[in-house]
Amino acid sequence: MQRYQTNQFQMFTPAGQAPQPVVQPFCWGPVTFRPGFRYQFLYGNRIHTSPGNRQDTVVQHVSPGMLLDVGRHLSFDYTASLSYYSSPSFRDTLDHRARMAWGTAYQDWNLSLSQGYTSTSNPRVQTAVQTDRENYDTSAGASHQLNDKLSVDIGLNQDFHNVGTAGGLTNVSNARVWSTMDWLNYHFGPRFIVGAGAGFNYVSEQLGSDMASEQYQGRVNWRATDKISLQLSGGLNDQQFLSGGQGDMLTPVFTAAIEYQPFEQTRITLTGDRSVTTSYFRNQIIEGTGMTASLDQRLLGWLNLVLSGGYRHSKYLSSVAVSAFSAGTARTDDYYWFTARLGCPFLKRGSCSVFYQYSANSSTQTGFAQFYQTAVSSSSAFSYTSSQVGFEVGFHY
Repeated sequence: MQRYQTNQFQMFTPAGQAPQPVVQPFCWGPVTFRPGFRYQFLYGNRIHTSPGNRQDTVVQHVSPGMLLDVGRHLSFDYTASLSYYSSPSFRDTLDHRARMAWGTAYQDWNLSLSQGYTSTSNPRVQTAVQTDRENYDTSAGASHQLNDKLSVDIGLNQDFHNVGTAGGLTNVSNARVWSTMDWLNYHFGPRFIVGAGAGFNYVSEQLGSDMASEQYQGRVNWRATDKISLQLSGGLNDQQFLSGGQGDMLTPVFTAAIEYQPFEQTRITLTGDRSVTTSYFRNQIIEGTGMTASLDQRLLGWLNLVLSGGYRHSKYLSSVAVSAFSAGTARTDDYYWFTARLGCPFLKRGSCSVFYQYSANSSTQTGFAQFYQTAVSSSSAFSYTSSQVGFEVGFHY
């Protein structure tokens, strides 16, 4: 797919991310099979088992996978991940991630199609419990060069997500989301492109109010110099709730990324976003604003150091005017995190790394009993701090 989604604003390739060798041992005509394996050992403290309850645990992830390339246009990717917890407060799980991707160029058109499936059972900040989540996502895209100055980008997306009730969760809501975002671009040059876009989003909730929204945005892609790249889009999201009596909500939205490469071995990236998404729980949406900063540094030509951190502010809002669950809609979370990772390649196809991560969440929610089978009254039901340290070894073709 990268053959048809090249990004002239990308400037840096981390150590160990070079293109695959031309000669592959598992190649039969147009079909290339690329097996892979990853093992991760992690120790974490104060990880949520339920709201207000936290445990220390060792987690071991064993992840075999495969990538199948069929010709130049089609690929299939699948990874299974077995997770084993030392603490009996967590469930051992088997997660799945699969994706089919297709892309081609036809005359002045670039076309793409992908279908993904994920099934995970990780502890999550939003629920403060190990949460089963299943996603089916489909996306189709087309871009066309109208002339030497104008181009269009068309995107269609479908996302079905289901949330399980393990861990005592109740009143979670499955949702189906259909959306499109389409752009008209003007090319002032190969490194400076501006665009105007409009989009539509429809959400069908299994429980709670269905929703629709329109987005109106502008964007700029600018490779200012060989060392600085900027990508920015922003506008307004007009949200309508189709039942429940809640009025329309107008929210500024944006995404931004600045990449600076002062030296060949160094990359600094700043990103930010503001968005409106559905909550796992019934009759809720989340208005979120976040930012991330990262430093990617090659060391000695074969080591790669990544330092990154970020902050996210999440405001939970009711999608109905009057709700029996209104006690759960006054929640505001402030989430902080920092990660340090040092990695290196070995034996051409292997990679290993050590890492440390710190995360903390401060929540105003003092109780959420209506969404759990057992009462939750702790003043720190969704607040926590956790440190995690570990190592990872992988090998792939």
